[in-house]
Amino acid sequence: MALKLVHTADWHLGMTFPSFDADARLRLSRARLEAIDRVLGLAERYTAHAVLCAGDLFDDPDPASEWWEGLAKKLQARRWTDRHLFLLPGNHDPLTHNGVYSKSHPFRAALPDWAHVVDEDNYTFELSADAVLYAAPCRSKSESRDLALTLPERVPGDRRIRIGMVHGQTFDLPKYQMNFPIAPDAAERRGLDYLAIGDTHSYRDVTPDAHAPTVYPGTPEPTHFGEKRPGHAAVAYFPQDRRRRALVREEPVAQYSWEVLTLNGLEEVRALCARDLSRHVLRLVLDFRVGMDGLAEVERLLSELHGTPAVHGKAAALQVDRERLELDTASLPRVLDDAPDVIRTVASRLEALARAEGHESERGEYARRALYQLYRLVRETKA
Repeated sequence: MALKLVHTADWHLGMTFPSFDADARLRLSRARLEAIDRVLGLAERYTAHAVLCAGDLFDDPDPASEWWEGLAKKLQARRWTDRHLFLLPGNHDPLTHNGVYSKSHPFRAALPDWAHVVDEDNYTFELSADAVLYAAPCRSKSESRDLALTLPERVPGDRRIRIGMVHGQTFDLPKYQMNFPIAPDAAERRGLDYLAIGDTHSYRDVTPDAHAPTVYPGTPEPTHFGEKRPGHAAVAYFPQDRRRRALVREEPVAQYSWEVLTLNGLEEVRALCARDLSRHVLRLVLDFRVGMDGLAEVERLLSELHGTPAVHGKAAALQVDRERLELDTASLPRVLDDAPDVIRTVASRLEALARAEGHESERGEYARRALYQLYRLVRETKA
């Protein structure tokens, strides 16, 4: 092989996860920085000549110091002498006068000499006598200019391996203003052998039938439910014969997988709790009807998954959608037989409201949930 590269993007260091509880938010934010070690480890495992980091490495242009200091420490820990790493500003972390990539920012002084920031519009770096990198940074959060087409064209007689790196969007929607658009044939038009891009969080070879691959490596750790192929980096191999297409491999690097699961009964909740879920971020949709005792067990199992102040949860992070969980109150009267009169009166009225409203009514569901709270209070009192 004439050249080997590791291509990564969309680290989003400093990203917060407000829809999760405090412990999960910290865990998921830290995982983004921890993933960098696995990306850098790929470069060492495959003896790559360079690592290309194609934008949105931070979640905003001026991240809190723990994020840029954390990244700098991870880079300082690698004693590389024959490998380069390139940091490209993206639209989330554009190159600004006072941002993390500015020459006056302490992050720049903390970088080892083999780590380079793409801080010029016509950035060029000779990777070797036979390979060259061209890159262009984002200087704002939005722009309609195609940065890939600002890269220089191949001149006659240039037989080097030419690598391009930009950040932007390759999809095209009618009447939609693209943010940092990238033409699908940009690599061909500029005579590149590989176009490293970032922005989309799923791994994708945009041009599988073209001579020059245009590749999104995806984010190394998922950021949302529903992302199709997150959690990867790309490793690209370039043969001595430039007439042959570069070989690109999709390499998993994520610590966590994100799943949306619809559970249709108590047995499925029990089965889920029996699994090893320590590396799973879950959104559970509860879609079944359950009695009072069954609901008590559901809540207990969900507590095991989520964790308590005293015990770690079985799942790495958890969200629960109870909108479709129906409560059957038929067993409530016998539970409340010896309860105080006021409790039985309230329960009777709530039960009547639940029956009158039906199972599709929001008011009916509130009544059933209030009944469940009465049930819990009576049980706890008896215990």
